[in-house]
Amino acid sequence: MPITIKDVEYVAGLAKLELSEAEKRKFAKELDKIIKYIDQLKEVDTENIPPTSHIIPMENVLRENKVEISLSQDEALTNAPDKKDEYFKVPKVI
Repeated sequence: MPITIKDVEYVAGLAKLELSEAEKRKFAKELDKIIKYIDQLKEVDTENIPPTSHIIPMENVLRENKVEISLSQDEALTNAPDKKDEYFKVPKVI
């Protein structure tokens, strides 16, 4: 189904674009070419192709998620420029 000027006007309206008549004709032709190309891709047999997120095998490069000893609250607050009780004190941001 070819893209019509009415289709272009509808999409332009959604995007709040004002297009000239020449631009509408141009975009109708360009969008029609894009849709025809996508239709070609629909014809490719992908029945026995497993879904993939990458074209090459990927490994998780992040470290293992394990609990480790961290700073105590006193150690974390040692170099704080400003603190109140056991918390960092920061300027109010509005």
